[in-house]
Amino acid sequence: MSYPKPGQQGPYQAFPGGPAGMPAGVPKPPLPSTVKNAYYLMLAGAVLSVIGLVVGLGSKSAMRTAVVKASPTLTTTQVNTAVNLAFGVIVVLGLVGAGLWVWMAFANKAGKNWARITGTVFFGLYTLSMLSTLAQHASTGATVGLSVVSWLVALAATILIWNKASTAYYKPQAQYPGVYPSGYPQQ
Repeated sequence: MSYPKPGQQGPYQAFPGGPAGMPAGVPKPPLPSTVKNAYYLMLAGAVLSVIGLVVGLGSKSAMRTAVVKASPTLTTTQVNTAVNLAFGVIVVLGLVGAGLWVWMAFANKAGKNWARITGTVFFGLYTLSMLSTLAQHASTGATVGLSVVSWLVALAATILIWNKASTAYYKPQAQYPGVYPSGYPQQ
């Protein structure tokens, strides 16, 4: 028995309700400027996250001083371990943060409503993180400034994706309009 090659009609009749008899899907509305601007802001947030990673890695002596001040009874080995652990956390959080920014940028640009909701949850978590940074006495001016700028970028992006002009872009489009729930297409 020979099988049809991809794209060729097989020996059997097409299924009556198959895609051949279905109308074309409704096209997605054009990308609104609010979502496009939010996309660029989210990419800027990713860049700021990488800059924060570099700033965090450049503050090794300040971190060592903060560890010694917080726990003066630690040995040199314990201080080194604490500083190296903190550096590991900074690297992981910086890379994960940049990845989340990029992921949310592309998902929101694609009009995924779940991305708008998830991005808003991330903004709430980011707000808590920024408040924690502001409350730490060991934070440097560069760290605080970068945290505030990043938060402002996140705030602007969140406002833009929830803007009234963005709402229609995030609404799901019917794949086969007029077919569901009104019934099967007429043959």
